[in-house]
Amino acid sequence: MIKSIAHASFLVSDLEQSLAFYCDVLQMSQNMTRPNFAFEGAWIDIDSSGQQIHLMKLPNPDSQDGRPDHGGRDKHIALVVEDIAKLEQRFIEADVKFTRSKSGRAAFFCRDPDGNALEFAEDFTPKLS
Repeated sequence: MIKSIAHASFLVSDLEQSLAFYCDVLQMSQNMTRPNFAFEGAWIDIDSSGQQIHLMKLPNPDSQDGRPDHGGRDKHIALVVEDIAKLEQRFIEADVKFTRSKSGRAAFFCRDPDGNALEFAEDFTPKLS
């Protein structure tokens, strides 16, 4: 019955700082069709499939205190990337802290400026020839 994820939402404290992370570092595009809600925010297109990340500038009831350093041991979203090495180099250049997957697979985790955890992994879906 369920076909895909439409969006994941993250609470942010500084919208411009978050946009710099998602649009500049991760090279996602801001979708300008977001309606004028009663709070600041932004819609970020993950790719051309319609999946998005919604940033909402609202008070965050979750403390960042006591969160594990490794995002894989915390609530997170997982994103498939074309070239994990290229993204890793972007993170190094942008001074974004990340940790490698504890399973040994080609994946790593980071946190956005507000501590929201993200996983990045290469697509290992077998290609049919």
